[in-house]
Amino acid sequence: MADNARAKKLADLIREVVAEKLLRGVKDPRLGTHVTITDTRVTGDLREATVFYTVYGDDEDRAAAAAGLESAKGILRSEVGSAAGTKFTPTLTFIADALPENAKTIEDLLDKARASDAAVREVSSGAQFAGDADPYKKPGDEDDASA
Repeated sequence: MADNARAKKLADLIREVVAEKLLRGVKDPRLGTHVTITDTRVTGDLREATVFYTVYGDDEDRAAAAAGLESAKGILRSEVGSAAGTKFTPTLTFIADALPENAKTIEDLLDKARASDAAVREVSSGAQFAGDADPYKKPGDEDDASA
């Protein structure tokens, strides 16, 4: 079992090598400049690597990029093996990163909260207090003594 520092170092190397090879080495038009490698994780035994990526474009572009990455997996793995110099080159698994969708969901929720706050602010702008402006009794009030 490898230590976490070695796994992290290998994950960083894999991310850099895959990104560089996608940018300059792979001639697949489905990949191009639309694919961004966001993160890489390696298992503790250094046998499997998961590469997270995002694609700029619509669902059709995402499906094409997934097919392109799957077809280029062998080339990318051999490049990682030559760059890493380890006894065993980890297998690569490509997973579309959910970060953009999560960010959009959070942004939509924040927009909804801002709209709700603005509606409450608008309704309460001309409101009056239900009782006196200061409902608390203070020492020296004459109301209780005269009653």
